[in-house]
Amino acid sequence: MNKGKLIVISGFSGAGKGTVVKGLVEKYGYSLSVSATTRAPREGEVDGREYYFKTEKDFRSLIDYNGFIEWAQYVDNFYGTPRKFVEDELEAGRDVILEIEVQGAMKVKKQYPDAVLIFICTKDAETLSERLHKRGTETEENIKKRIARAAEESESISEYEYVVINDELDKCIDTVNSIIISKHCRLEERIAFADEMVAGLKELL
Repeated sequence: MNKGKLIVISGFSGAGKGTVVKGLVEKYGYSLSVSATTRAPREGEVDGREYYFKTEKDFRSLIDYNGFIEWAQYVDNFYGTPRKFVEDELEAGRDVILEIEVQGAMKVKKQYPDAVLIFICTKDAETLSERLHKRGTETEENIKKRIARAAEESESISEYEYVVINDELDKCIDTVNSIIISKHCRLEERIAFADEMVAGLKELL
């Protein structure tokens, strides 16, 4: 059985990467890695669905045992990508999506050189600003912080193999899926298939 592909999806806050990932899972059946965190669950959140909620002691224990592919601390909480789920899914031949920030994506790439890195972006800076303002859930100060963060992240876009513009959601979802399919169809991914085909054809002669 061919191993699955590890797909890392990042993007600016407001670019719609979460919605794209949700669409990929629902429409095409990709496995989605659920992150672990030490923050308290919010209303309506379920352990194992939104996050794996851990105590700080348990989280640190997983760090010590190399239980995370990548992890980081934001303010007072820890966030990480559990290693076991991802590797079990890949071994079973299923493609796994990680929706993570740029910093984490670079850590993943070092450990999994064959990972497919995709950056979701708006068509221009003005569109990103418009989307952040249309949310209507954040102060102008917070929006400026997110734009400043996007400016920092934009310096790492060249580290990604693909940049996909999320101008039309369905088109964006289908484009990302096509990228992943194309990775599976590369010759180096089909060496065993090619060898079997050669052998089969020779038997017909």
